[in-house]
Amino acid sequence: MGDVVIVAYRPKPGQEQKLLELTRNHVPALRRLGLATDRPTLAMRSREGIIVEIFEWQEGALQTAHAHPDVLAMWERYAAVCDYVPLHELPESRDMFAQFEPIDL
Repeated sequence: MGDVVIVAYRPKPGQEQKLLELTRNHVPALRRLGLATDRPTLAMRSREGIIVEIFEWQEGALQTAHAHPDVLAMWERYAAVCDYVPLHELPESRDMFAQFEPIDL
């Protein structure tokens, strides 16, 4: 078992389609590198258009990712199209039953 993570990305102006493309390819790329598990990935959109992704790292893979050139390059592409958002900043985080629009991966 690895670590399940939830990450939120706020697209920069005019970058939502590029962010969606990156998100659709993100976990498959991590899997090819042996860094993410086969647990199903979820992606969704908040009311404010923030993209939320849930996936599972392989055990110990997060540390490996921080030194892997392919992952570092991917994170640079993310930085060009979005800003990371702490979950508590999503308005939905204050709702008892947070609802999001599903995104097909």
